[in-house]
Amino acid sequence: MTDVIILHGAWHQPAHYDGLSDELRSRGLRVEVPDLYELSLADSTALVEDIVADADQAPLVLGHSFGGVTAATVRGTAGIVFLTAWLLDAGESPAQLLAEVEQHDGAPPRGLALVPDDAGRLGVDPADARGNLYGDVDDAAAARAVELLRPEPASIFAAAPSRVSWRDVPSLYIGGCEDHAIPASLVARFAARCDSSQTWQCSHSPFLSRTSAVADVVHQRLRSARR
Repeated sequence: MTDVIILHGAWHQPAHYDGLSDELRSRGLRVEVPDLYELSLADSTALVEDIVADADQAPLVLGHSFGGVTAATVRGTAGIVFLTAWLLDAGESPAQLLAEVEQHDGAPPRGLALVPDDAGRLGVDPADARGNLYGDVDDAAAARAVELLRPEPASIFAAAPSRVSWRDVPSLYIGGCEDHAIPASLVARFAARCDSSQTWQCSHSPFLSRTSAVADVVHQRLRSARR
């Protein structure tokens, strides 16, 4: 049985969220962090909806970064928290939105430095990850987070949901004013799609730099949804 489902971002894995999971469990919440690595968006959605179906009460979903793409498609939840996340509408893809930003600005949007491996997958340059993913995270936690990163297929940028569920449940967008992983214009667009939004003084990974604050929000939103 599950109260909270955490959906990891691209290049990340469930172990990145151990601290947040432990914090939520210390508050009596049951937490699942499914591994979505190399799953299609449809398969990721199906996996999470199976967890939702097995819960005795509708769980809250937290989607971080690319985890927000899956979070926005899952049906039957008590609500969604988008944490410095991508929030797509039906038919949209990250590649399409990044192209729109480039066309508007006349230059490619600032993003992560990606390095292809021998299999054609894309990894995040470790030095770039330290600054642009974990800029406000302490050195020990950031070093562990960088070590846990894993390469992703370039196809993640083409993921486009055929249907979404974020309009049907309470939703909160948390953006970071020092987030260098998602263009600011897209963050503003994503935040406007939610029922409410907050801007935090943080980088792209507040689940590491502000773990207790993220847990507070998740706990409060879940309690509100279940009243």
